[in-house]
Formats: sequence, structure tokens, C-alpha cells
Amino acid sequence: MSGRSFDPAEKAPRMSPMDTLLLLFFPALMAFGAVSDLLTMTIPNRLSLLLVAGFFAMAVLTGMPVETIGMHLAAGLLVLFITFSMFAFGWIGGGDAKLAAATGLWCGFGVLLDYALFASVLGGALTLLILCWRRFLLPEFAFRVDWIARLHHAKTGIPYGIALAAAGLAVYPQTAIWMSVAGV
Repeated sequence: MSGRSFDPAEKAPRMSPMDTLLLLFFPALMAFGAVSDLLTMTIPNRLSLLLVAGFFAMAVLTGMPVETIGMHLAAGLLVLFITFSMFAFGWIGGGDAKLAAATGLWCGFGVLLDYALFASVLGGALTLLILCWRRFLLPEFAFRVDWIARLHHAKTGIPYGIALAAAGLAVYPQTAIWMSVAGV
């Protein structure tokens, strides 16, 4: 808990409907990425491009200083370098690398370590859960559902985009954009 005491007479700053829409942009795209990865084992390139374009639009709309934008860009590029190295070794998919980098752009260095920690823990838990689930036989009807059959197959990878999206959502309220729009 923070050192501030709660005063019921003190009202929280009121957000406009536009502020609410702006705050929902990132979560909506992250949810789409997670669902897409679960159902198709792909994260569309347009999702990562929308996240990047959305960050820059939000940075301008919130009056983020150019130096801060530059630091966020550096954080995103660092994540891109690391994740594409992981992709080159075959450890993660290309969509995962791009999604992580776009999320790193939104996080900036201030939240990046928390994001990486959440993504690692959630990704490890997701991987263990799916690997254990794959040891059980599926009922016959489940094999007729493409995404369930694909996810259950031992040769299929892990939809790590789910963990990346969940980690991004977990740290989003700590980002500069969230704080600026929410008036925190």
C-alpha cells in the first residue's frame, strides 16, 4: 500500500470516453495476439505493426518527450535484438519475437525487466501445462477441433504469445502511457 490514505470525499480524476478508448488499445491488441497464437499458432505481422504505430501515436497524443520516446525505442530495439537471436536458434517463433519487441517499446526500460520476468514465469508455466496436457489422450470429439488437435500434437510448438500478452497486460498499468492517460 502507498503512504497515501484513502479519502472517500476525494474523487479520482474523471477520464473521458476517448481516454478510455486510448487505454484499451494496447490490451485489445494483446488479447487478439494471445487468441490468434492459441487458435492458429501465428501472431500476425500487422499486430506488431499496429502496436508500434499505436505506441508512437499515443506518445505524441500524451505529449511524451522526444528523449523518452527515444528510450522506449531503444528498449524495443534491444528486445528485438535479443528475441531475434532466440528466433535464429529456434527457441521462439518470429511472431513471438516481434510481439515481445513491440511490447518492449510500450514498456520502456522502466518496466522492461518486470515484463521479461512475467513473460518468463508465465511462459514456463504455460509450457509445463501444455506438455503435461499432451501426455493425456484427447476425447475423440476434441480431435475434430483443429486448434485443439494442433495444440495437443507433440510436434507443435507452444503458443508463447499467450504468455507474452499476459505479461504485457500485467505491467501495462506501470507504463508511462498508462500513467499519462489515466492521470496517475
